[in-house]
Amino acid sequence: MSDNEIIAGLDLGTTKVCAIVAELTDDGLDIIGIGSVPSKGLRKGVVVNIESTVQAILAAIEQAETMAGVEIASVYAGIAGSHVRGMNQEGVAAISTREVTVEDVTRVLEQAKAIPLPGDRHVIHVLPQEFIVDDQDGIREPVGMSGVRLEARVHLVTAANSAAQNITKVCERCDLHIAEMVLEPLASGHAVLSEDEKEIGVALIDIGGGTTDLIIYVDGAVVHTSVIPIGGINLTNDIATGLRTPMAEAERIKIKYGCAATAMVDEEETIEVPSVGGRAPRVLPRHVLCQIIEPRVEEIFSAVSHVIAETGYADMLASGAVITGGTTQLDGMPELAEQILGLPVRRGAPAGVGGLMDVVKSPAYATGVGLVKYGAQRLRATDFRREVEPSIALPAHAQGGWGSKLGQWFREVF
Repeated sequence: MSDNEIIAGLDLGTTKVCAIVAELTDDGLDIIGIGSVPSKGLRKGVVVNIESTVQAILAAIEQAETMAGVEIASVYAGIAGSHVRGMNQEGVAAISTREVTVEDVTRVLEQAKAIPLPGDRHVIHVLPQEFIVDDQDGIREPVGMSGVRLEARVHLVTAANSAAQNITKVCERCDLHIAEMVLEPLASGHAVLSEDEKEIGVALIDIGGGTTDLIIYVDGAVVHTSVIPIGGINLTNDIATGLRTPMAEAERIKIKYGCAATAMVDEEETIEVPSVGGRAPRVLPRHVLCQIIEPRVEEIFSAVSHVIAETGYADMLASGAVITGGTTQLDGMPELAEQILGLPVRRGAPAGVGGLMDVVKSPAYATGVGLVKYGAQRLRATDFRREVEPSIALPAHAQGGWGSKLGQWFREVF
């Protein structure tokens, strides 16, 4: 690449709006700007107040632009929420020249996504799992193989039109062009998961403010996506109610003193809890706070465990689970997750980028960093695509995965 490219990711969360700016160089991806502001215009990942969301986006973008010294015109925007659905589908196409071409792959992926959908939904991702040429399955790089029949097994992700339109609307109000809408747990996977983990099977659990997103990888491909409508804000509400303290103080107490495992807390330790209505603050044992947090976290991981069991992939997760998202910064989260899920669990933080890495090396920035990593792959794939086949226009929404240079191109483009 002759000139360094600027890529921006916009994470629209229930509790915060985060803008990440990165510079794509020949040596890799460097984070050069970050903006993060509280969000009040979204609920469970969906825009519920246009004006509040616009103000939050403008503030986050301004912070990121000031830090990076660049102007942001285009963003990779995250989309999440309970309206998101995932399903596995298959597509079939005839191989036109007895040798699989890029056009054949494009056609079979289009065929796979050609399913009847309600008028209020649309496909946002087509994620290939494997290709089958004639009767040979398990193929990851079909281009160049001989045969007469090409099949594709894919994971489709669909979203509600209204949710996507509202994201588009708030970005347009901020004079931002959306380069692509990206499923937020998919972006988080780009930031915190290794290729080895995806290959031998891993569950990524992204616990955000309003929802908990689950995405499962087996054999290097996405096989399941789902959303559980519980998140960090539920913990904050529980604390505010249980300790009779304002929401803002409950959030502060959760971040500073919260622990998901009561057994890890010294019974002699105390915390000061502000009261409401001008009453004097109270001093309480810290384990009282943890006794409020632990049941809600158990509920989240129990729901995740139930979903994993229902998918049938529980025995294929050799890498275990990776938890990420701001809520997972609480002490005791990995330990409690291991206990409930019966899997090895680690806390996932963004990796594989340079620049302001020390600033974004937190689970809270996993989605934002993942969005710019996704964007970087798209740009590299576009450049390579022009070199290989300038006349081919591949679908902008698809993505999937393999090794080698051509395989890597498929991984990034489809």
